[in-house]
Amino acid sequence: MTNSGQAFSFGGRERLSSNLAGAASRGNYSGMMAGKLSGLTRLWATGNQGVSRAGAAILAIRAPIRRAMVLGLFSTSVVVAQVAKPEADSLASLNETETGIPVTDSLTIAKCGSCHAADAKGNLSRISWSRTTPEGWSQAIKRMVRLNGLSITAEESRAIVKYLSGAHGLAPEEAKPVMYMPERRTIDETNIPNETVRTSCAACHGFGQALSWRRSKVEWKLLQNLHVALYSQADAQYRRPSVEPGDQPPPGQTPPAKPRTAGEVGLEYISKTAPLATPEWTAWRPRLRPAKLAGKWLVSATVPGQGRYVGEMTIAAGKDEDSFVTSVALQPVAGGAPIIRQGSGIVYGGYSWRGRSTAGAPKDAGPADAARDTRETMWFSPDQKMATGRWFWGEYHEFGYDVTLTRATGAPTIFSVVPDALKAGTKAVQLRILGDSLPSGLKPSDIDVGAGVTVTQVLSSSPTEVVVAVDVATDATAGRRDVGIAGATMEKALPVYRKVDYLKVTPETSVSRLGGVKFAKGYQQYDAIGFDNGPDAKPYTSDDLAIGPVDVDWSVEEFLAVTYDDDKKFVGTLSQAALFTPSTEGPNPARRFGRNNYGDVWVVATAKAEKDKFGKPLTAKSYLVVTVPAYQRWDQPEVGQ
Repeated sequence: MTNSGQAFSFGGRERLSSNLAGAASRGNYSGMMAGKLSGLTRLWATGNQGVSRAGAAILAIRAPIRRAMVLGLFSTSVVVAQVAKPEADSLASLNETETGIPVTDSLTIAKCGSCHAADAKGNLSRISWSRTTPEGWSQAIKRMVRLNGLSITAEESRAIVKYLSGAHGLAPEEAKPVMYMPERRTIDETNIPNETVRTSCAACHGFGQALSWRRSKVEWKLLQNLHVALYSQADAQYRRPSVEPGDQPPPGQTPPAKPRTAGEVGLEYISKTAPLATPEWTAWRPRLRPAKLAGKWLVSATVPGQGRYVGEMTIAAGKDEDSFVTSVALQPVAGGAPIIRQGSGIVYGGYSWRGRSTAGAPKDAGPADAARDTRETMWFSPDQKMATGRWFWGEYHEFGYDVTLTRATGAPTIFSVVPDALKAGTKAVQLRILGDSLPSGLKPSDIDVGAGVTVTQVLSSSPTEVVVAVDVATDATAGRRDVGIAGATMEKALPVYRKVDYLKVTPETSVSRLGGVKFAKGYQQYDAIGFDNGPDAKPYTSDDLAIGPVDVDWSVEEFLAVTYDDDKKFVGTLSQAALFTPSTEGPNPARRFGRNNYGDVWVVATAKAEKDKFGKPLTAKSYLVVTVPAYQRWDQPEVGQ
């Protein structure tokens, strides 16, 4: 899983507890309990890379490592691979043969050029053969300050990060698959190709950390050197033999004298998957331009456990061409007081938004209060007509709005539909179509909501909302319908379902952190989502239809991992609003051996109305690990300031 991260990489729920324990014993997670929590490959993409700075001290006593540091300093803490052959470490093999990206910014040259030598083409060593996100460049500058003694002001650092994130950044198509990292999401990473690459590139942090960079082959090799120099565990990880079928000898045959290592496999994969030169970057460089975002944007947002919000965001120009100030008005779809937010943002590379906003939450606001101050990360489409992202808050960034922005151009636009879904066979259902510049004088025939759904009456209309009554045919096919009015269409906007066939608790695997004494608590919010089996009438297949939140009762059950398991009594409490609040950190005299309140449990949702074919209420579970505070974390909040 990645806590973006948080990027957790699960190979399955049954592995979660044991991998947590293994990570703890290796030092991958500061203070994480060993022993009982025994299966995860949970990766803290928030940047809980879980590696010790003590490795830097080794440089003072180990000359070979000192040489590796000189070769490998300019990079992030992304574990990649180890080259097994000694000759690969020779200086000759580290000469660049790929075309670099010249550095043209005078401040960057002045601050970085004293160590990163320039060539006749304007390339700076190391820098010209790397590309990454704003967070990646900010992380690299911090490392230069900490390890190389770089003298730089905050203002200079911001300017350099801004330049490098554009001229040496990622193309929008490269950045979008790893936006979960700067959005600080906790997810199960499904982009890791195999267990060997997981071992070499995703055992200490989210795989998205590595995929947030593009490097030349030499740079990926030098990054490996950095990890061997700084983190002793990296060397051990790289030397493990590959477990992939092609690298294993057939039964009865002797393994090769030098079997492929995890480091070699990882290096080969990442060099091919994330090279410096890509078609996306080649196409994007000539298109790179300042973001012109000023104007009105339509906002559709969801806060897990709290439902949907709709509203408007006004973006105005800031003090320079890539900075903006914002004003947002959000209305809960379920009713209630609006939330008014004021904020600011910076756009990197013409598309990547980092910002902050405040809504004046009272001092006694609960941890999940949607009016709390937020950090903002959004990805704007290259045509600057829409954006997606997350506005998040919480000690571990565990709360947030999932947002979609649509630019209001003056043409008829639809950006949201209420309710979440329609059931086949229902009559006279009130349907709200939200948009901008919608026409007046509409007739039922002017509104299209897809096959099997008939608009019988227009109840009201305004430039921003049309309310209609619809009938849904009994034999309507399950699936998402487009909604259209006068040439404006929102694709796949309205699910039509036959019945709720099963539930999922989201997130399906999750983490919470003890706190409340000296450290802040890490909460976890849940939702119970209903699903229709889809056209194939089979559950858990690709055509299944997500319907939306279902009304359920919430409870906690023991996850039986050891004899006399008693975690349920100590880990924390779950409210009927599906918010899990962890217990306090520190030894608990009431527990056997005075253990902390850590543990693993099931979070269970039981439907109040929906039943299975046997007449029993539908249920679903989520696996929750409650662990100790994160005593050391990596983050780059400055990119939004």
